Amino acid sequence: MKRIARVLLLVALACMALPAQGQKRQSEPSKHIIKPSASRPAHSPYQGCRNYGKSIAVFGGSLSVNKESDVAKQLWADLLNAKVTTYGVGGAGFASSRGYSIQKQVDTAGVYDVYVLWASTNDFMGGEECGSWLDYTGQDGYDESRLDTQCGGINYCIRKLREKNPQAEIYFFTSLRFFRRESGYNPFSTDVNEAGESFYDFVQAQIECCHYHGVPVLDQFSLQGVDIHNCNSFYLEDKLHMNEAGYRKIAPMQVAFLANGF
Repeated sequence: MKRIARVLLLVALACMALPAQGQKRQSEPSKHIIKPSASRPAHSPYQGCRNYGKSIAVFGGSLSVNKESDVAKQLWADLLNAKVTTYGVGGAGFASSRGYSIQKQVDTAGVYDVYVLWASTNDFMGGEECGSWLDYTGQDGYDESRLDTQCGGINYCIRKLREKNPQAEIYFFTSLRFFRRESGYNPFSTDVNEAGESFYDFVQAQIECCHYHGVPVLDQFSLQGVDIHNCNSFYLEDKLHMNEAGYRKIAPMQVAFLANGF
């Protein structure tokens, strides 16, 4: 009986340690590196482009690091002859309190030729404030109290990456669509988060921050080519994360953008 009680206690403690739905994940990052494969094309259409043969670092949430995303990043590596290092962590957002934030990921990163900031859904889903392009800029005297907004986090990351390598290219991937709730795919939805803002408000704010800094943006939300009519072909059952087919669909768009930044 004592042994059974001990087992039940251990199971209960393990369950208590698991994060509840919606909680901020505090996962630690571990660099994931993808190199050009031996089967890559002998002649890439991107030879001679600005970022051919360069090193690439990626920051983001689970959409940037889930195993399904490797099929996209392998295409980047093969067609751009690039080493791709991912710092992304599941549950991370740009807001300072959102998981192992993208701010923290950027802080720990080394020097690369190309930096990719890949926005997630976590700031919106976690009820964080979207903020505005003014947050944590020279316009507000780099007010650190604004680092807990999505926009404050974006501006922090861009500034920090400029300091790490002033010669580097910085590119931004907007959030992808998701289909767990209407706001995730309908830009005209009145569905808002706890801060009173729609998911499309977050996407538009991402673009505005990049316009302020002169950072090229890939508007994945608008160009993804997925809606309620075909999402089952490209998303996992959770309607939040893409499957491999989803990443194969967006990978050519991503690598074409990464080649030159437009």
